[in-house]
Amino acid sequence: MWKGVFPAVTTKFTEADTLDLAENERCFALQFEAGCHGMILCGSLGEAMALEPEEKLELLKLAKSVAGDKPVLMTVCESSTRRAAKAAEAAAAAGAAGLMVLPGVPYKSAPHETIAHLKTVVNAAGLPSMIYNNPVAYGVDISLDMFEELAGEKHVVAMKESTDDIRRVTDVINRFGDRFDIFTGVDNLALESLAMGAIGWVAGLVVAFPRETVAIYELVQQGRMAEALDIYRWFRPLLDLDVSTNLVQNIKLAEVHAIGSNDRCRAPRQPLSGAERARVEAVITSALAKRPELPSF
Repeated sequence: MWKGVFPAVTTKFTEADTLDLAENERCFALQFEAGCHGMILCGSLGEAMALEPEEKLELLKLAKSVAGDKPVLMTVCESSTRRAAKAAEAAAAAGAAGLMVLPGVPYKSAPHETIAHLKTVVNAAGLPSMIYNNPVAYGVDISLDMFEELAGEKHVVAMKESTDDIRRVTDVINRFGDRFDIFTGVDNLALESLAMGAIGWVAGLVVAFPRETVAIYELVQQGRMAEALDIYRWFRPLLDLDVSTNLVQNIKLAEVHAIGSNDRCRAPRQPLSGAERARVEAVITSALAKRPELPSF
């Protein structure tokens, strides 16, 4: 069973636009030091579509070196099933503990095409896999009927629930019980999802605020909802930065202020500038000025 906080980490680049391995290693270590339970590489926040296949495997090797016995998952997001299966095989060969698998974006596949793609990818790797369902961003909703078909696949063990519909968590549990490990994938619906029975959080702002993210999760597990809610209410303006076209730039800017990192991106994506940078920085600095004392847990 996978459960807990799994950061969907950013990817750090040098000024020469190569992987900044030292900074990636430092940032990965901060997540595990704060108590995160696993890690997901090369997702949307990790600028997956801008990375070369060999860079993804280099990041996997690096993350495994600091993760200890905690699982490191590789995201598989490719526009063709053939490339996705090849990427899944490569991740398995490089020692990934599992996969997070997307439909074949940006094509908006029909249900039978989506299911065929997902089955092919997870079986190519032979690894435990989390299915990432984000119809808001990618235009493909993996419905409960489709998960019924995927329930017969032994390698499909979890789902990242990002439909923006908090009712979906209850619908999944009512229909499938504990067949799938349910992770919330929307930062500003995380506490609500955990309250409804999700057992994990694929988190974004965690890369800048790992201790607060882990605290919310652990307090919920201990039934200390009032304490979790206090932190979550403080966190909410920051968590809203994850639900944006500019989520990468927003969250990397939060890393600048919170953990002393940088906000370099890979083109065509560029760091925030002008009025939008000022707006996002105001959200971040205001939150830092009121950063709460965390209870022990």
